[in-house]
Amino acid sequence: MRTLVKNGSVISATGITEHDVLCVDNKIVAMYETGTDALGEISADTVIDAAGKYVVPGGIDVHTHMELPFGGTFASDTFETGTIAAAHGGTTTIIDFAVQTYGENVRECLDRWFAKAEGQCAIDYAFHMILGGIDDAALKEMDTLVDEGITSFKLFMAYPGVFYSDDGQILRAMQKASENGAMICMHAENGIAIDVLAEQAVARGQTDPKYHGIVRHPAFEGEATNRAIQLALVAGAPVYFVHLSASEALEAVARARNEGRNVFAETCPQYLYLNLEDHLGAPGFEGAKYVASPPLRTKHHHHHADLWQGLRTNDLAVVSTDHCPFCMKDQKELGLEDFRAIPNGIPGVEHRMELIYQGVVMGELTLPRWVETCSTTPARMFGLYGQKGVIAPGADADIVVFDPKAKHTISHKTAHMNTDYSAYEGIEIDGGVDTVISKGKVIIADGDYHGTKGDGAYLRRGLSQYLV
Repeated sequence: MRTLVKNGSVISATGITEHDVLCVDNKIVAMYETGTDALGEISADTVIDAAGKYVVPGGIDVHTHMELPFGGTFASDTFETGTIAAAHGGTTTIIDFAVQTYGENVRECLDRWFAKAEGQCAIDYAFHMILGGIDDAALKEMDTLVDEGITSFKLFMAYPGVFYSDDGQILRAMQKASENGAMICMHAENGIAIDVLAEQAVARGQTDPKYHGIVRHPAFEGEATNRAIQLALVAGAPVYFVHLSASEALEAVARARNEGRNVFAETCPQYLYLNLEDHLGAPGFEGAKYVASPPLRTKHHHHHADLWQGLRTNDLAVVSTDHCPFCMKDQKELGLEDFRAIPNGIPGVEHRMELIYQGVVMGELTLPRWVETCSTTPARMFGLYGQKGVIAPGADADIVVFDPKAKHTISHKTAHMNTDYSAYEGIEIDGGVDTVISKGKVIIADGDYHGTKGDGAYLRRGLSQYLV
């Protein structure tokens, strides 16, 4: 199968070129200066005319939670529905999180996630491993998993009694990562202190969703981020902060990076677009739609502007979604009487590429930086680059044709995620996904899904390319 994408502007992390891209079966095999095929000498079974459009490497979302068990329920997107939604939004690879909780065997937990995903995904997928109980057995499994292509491990400084690790456990895991080359992914919030404030708030009758954001103070994210950086420094390990939301946390990351440390961070669209007052603090129970951890931050500080600046300066290296969807009915409603019981998560895997593209429209980011944060750096950070994250001969033929002239308004009615609402309802979008090619196969065209369940394959990952 030969597919030619012609007449488009190819956007890479390093610039913009005018090239036609030839794919044979599942690989990119050649790139030609536009006009080379003026006489039709390059044969192809499928020709896609991308004139006036951008040709970008498929998006890589390195932080999703399909079918995650949380608070007595499960994230509402399956690996099938969630990856189809991702594909509609121009994402062609996800890295999801396999979960080990206290008292469980790491290998058995990982096998459970393999079983959930196998034969279900519309796009390629990989796993990080959540370690919810760090003991000698888990530390030994870290070596085994790295050898098997699972090269990153997530730890939690929040959720005591569920995922929480104390400083000693974190230090031991970081020491292991310094030996085997793994990346430590950190959820940095002071969960012990948060639980105290949450209990006090409920005792005062403050049970509405907005109090979820008030008790999870940005200072607690800043403190935990700094503490994790110091632990990583002592252990000689890299650390990657997931879903960074607060200026205080960004300051700690920037300071460490200025000192040349292997410290990295991602942010998510919700922290760039949504806020505590208008969304989490919406009247009645509406704010439950926006309950996630860390929470949305107040618009009266500078979090939004600081995060956009962090993306420009590379103190924020990646944009992911932390896609963890729950329906309002029967799921978010579990917390009607107590915000602590609201399942944490916001749906967003479908909208990441287009929401961050608005940064280009607004003058916050360049086109190459958009591609870098949404595709190239995620691939480099988590051991997929060369196969993913770039349009170049030898890479997988994961290509998105993006139309900068398109316009639409985000709506639950037209989205594909398995939820009963959209967190970004009513946001007007400049630009949009035109065509999505996954491993040489057109899976999205004219707004429709043309793939088949199980098209996506599991990816064994190498080590991060950013460690020095």
